[in-house]
Amino acid sequence: MLSKNRIKQIQSLKLKKFRDAGQRFIAEGHKLVLDIFKSNLFIESIFATANWLYENQKTLHHLKVEMVEISEKELHAISSLTTPNQVLAVIKIPQRKFNNNIFKEDFVLMLDEIKDPGNMGTIIRTADWFGIKNIICSHNCVEVYNPKVVQATMGSIARVQIYYEDLTDVLSNLHPSINVFGTFLEGTPLKKICFEKNGVIIIGNESKGISSAIEKFIKEKIYINPFYCENGFSPGPESLNASIAAGIILFVAKNFCSK
Repeated sequence: MLSKNRIKQIQSLKLKKFRDAGQRFIAEGHKLVLDIFKSNLFIESIFATANWLYENQKTLHHLKVEMVEISEKELHAISSLTTPNQVLAVIKIPQRKFNNNIFKEDFVLMLDEIKDPGNMGTIIRTADWFGIKNIICSHNCVEVYNPKVVQATMGSIARVQIYYEDLTDVLSNLHPSINVFGTFLEGTPLKKICFEKNGVIIIGNESKGISSAIEKFIKEKIYINPFYCENGFSPGPESLNASIAAGIILFVAKNFCSK
């Protein structure tokens, strides 16, 4: 049985100030927690129903992790979900040190002031799908350990390295040979962009786009031309959702880049 103090400690991790203070975050649900088992993230504690612990005992038996059996009522008390899913884990926030070497081998996604937790989580999940291992966020992006972001990644938070850096500093120190692409409402149509095997792809804020401070570093402005423009249909929406734009660009970059 969980004490009131333990419940309060876990509940506090729903708020950024307590995640920062304790350097811990929470992840919920069978798939998400099992994905984190397979990663190098450190799970400190698992709180799960008796049924979940029994069904996953073969996976859990070798883990040196605190495992606490809880009731459905206790799970509802500590969960951030409307419909809790059997298990909640408390995980240490990894201390990663940024290094410019990440630009050498593959594309790096850079996010400029992404504010929506759903967008952030979906972008991380999409990056993972296309094999992108590194994402650099501006300091004013939504925090990746926000429970809504963690859930939206669907486990990809365990596989993608995420850094919060001053983007102008990073771009200022970038090797001149590395291409920097950014999304705009005007620019070179995506199908005409020549991607190489690596580079930086910048996705801007959901409503304001890429900031002027970042724009000056961009070598190629990408315009995702709407289907209706080429097929004679009436005008549609003005722009795409940030996570959808990221997915489209990554698909083209990873499948049609010149090696």
